Amino acid sequence: MPAMEAVVEVLKSEGVDTAFGCPGAAILPLYKAMAVRGGIEHLTVRHEEGATHMADGWARTNGRVGLAIGTSGPAGTNMITGLYTAMADSVPILCVTGQAASSKLHQEAFQAVDIVEIAKPVTKWAVQIKEAATAPWIFREAFRIARSGRPGPVLVDIPVDVAQQLIEYDASIDAPLPVEAVHPHQPRVERALELLLAAEKPLLLAGGGVIIAEAAAELRELAEYLNIPVQVTLMGKGAIDEDHPLFAGTTGVQTSQRYGNASFLESDTVLAVGARFGDRHTGTLEVYRGERKFIHVDIEPTQLGKVFPPDLGVVSDAKLFLRALLRTAKARDAARPAGGWVSRVAELKATLGRREDFETTPIKAPRVYKEINEVFDEDTYFVTAIGLYQIWGGQHQKAYRPRRYQICGQAGPLGWEIPAAIGVKKAAPDAEVVGIVGDYGFQYLVEELAVAAQYHVPFVLIMINNEYLGLIRQASIPYEMNYQVDIHYDEYGTDNVKVMEAYGCAGRRVVEPGDIRDTIEWARKEAVATSRPVLVEIMIEREANTPHGPAIDAVREFEPLP
Repeated sequence: MPAMEAVVEVLKSEGVDTAFGCPGAAILPLYKAMAVRGGIEHLTVRHEEGATHMADGWARTNGRVGLAIGTSGPAGTNMITGLYTAMADSVPILCVTGQAASSKLHQEAFQAVDIVEIAKPVTKWAVQIKEAATAPWIFREAFRIARSGRPGPVLVDIPVDVAQQLIEYDASIDAPLPVEAVHPHQPRVERALELLLAAEKPLLLAGGGVIIAEAAAELRELAEYLNIPVQVTLMGKGAIDEDHPLFAGTTGVQTSQRYGNASFLESDTVLAVGARFGDRHTGTLEVYRGERKFIHVDIEPTQLGKVFPPDLGVVSDAKLFLRALLRTAKARDAARPAGGWVSRVAELKATLGRREDFETTPIKAPRVYKEINEVFDEDTYFVTAIGLYQIWGGQHQKAYRPRRYQICGQAGPLGWEIPAAIGVKKAAPDAEVVGIVGDYGFQYLVEELAVAAQYHVPFVLIMINNEYLGLIRQASIPYEMNYQVDIHYDEYGTDNVKVMEAYGCAGRRVVEPGDIRDTIEWARKEAVATSRPVLVEIMIEREANTPHGPAIDAVREFEPLP
């Protein structure tokens, strides 16, 4: 059969039912094979970076490997930001690029670029298929690598002449390659338990690895059995219900709660599972480490000791470690009642909050998150990216279930939310999806709204906009060739509702805090009715700021406290 038809059969057997991409000459053999074989829905994107972020959101939602497709040359280079984002956040995606003919690669042929070498620093594996017969096996290995250990992105580059060849392949006797489970070494499990039982004020710290490993249930069961308070990192939000009595907040110098930092500073032992000790979490290391002991569990061995040496390091899948620790604790009958430490954390949580009930105009950002928390339920999927609103979200927005709070944590590419929301909705078509965006990042990949409109992908966008510019009614920007493009402005800057309407979508602006909830409710209904994205643009004060600081004991509060 044609080599690319074999590839399509591999893709389907690996769980791919949706692809995001942009056709071009060098990748047409794969597109032809997808049309012939069927079984994979394809959404044509407006920019290849958008395709990678859609595949990213899709993968974060269902845990499978997302697929982005592009042609040769700039299509691949446009994917680099998305590959970096997936690499940074441990998201398994596969980018497939077309390539110029093999015989032309050394001759600076049209759109011939060494995308494999370009992509290597931001992928787990980047490879070019040189012999057609290897195509199905290279794709099998690509999926295995993307899923193994710390998940991440891979790139497969296919010269057009290779893609056009025939090969021997029988899908009926083929299957995905096994992914090896990483079990913890039992003596280290025993030592971890001993350290926890010896502690007076222990904390469990759940990172994004707990969500990736589908280990939220094990985390909660362990915490309840040993009565240990649980904190989450920004990437770990949703690993435990934030209304759970043992939830102890988030520590950090930006995306944190006051009670989270206070609880952490009083702790004496921290068991960190699937967390990488990012700099916005730790702040000044001397303060963060203090005199407390650290147990660090990660599936990737090179993460242990990368930021600072732990007292105990354990290489393991998060779910398998938590299961082993709970099993070991039960074997020792080590259950503990809720004591003074649990009560102390509850006291800090009850007394060290931040104010959200502002009635002032211009609107204050914390009020927006108060409304978000009260309007949407625990099953809603949220996507949000980078900027002040990421910090406000980490401080104020609640998460209740795994994979429902999705954030590009380390790379922070502007514009991630719209394509990511499309990917999330395609992975969970019956779920409600909400993107929280800023007025600036919204413009970066706004063209992907056309994809959502074309393919009827509904979601709500809530924009937190501090772009007040003064009274400017309308301006025209002259271009070459004697025509003009009208850009609409008003006293609040860019008219983002007009932008939405230009893509066939709807939106409304909010300037009074009392109108936030009704407008969000309108947007939810309008998204369903039109099967398209709907914008709620909330104008907040221009000089807004966030609580932050250099260390977890030196966070400056910019708003009055309760």
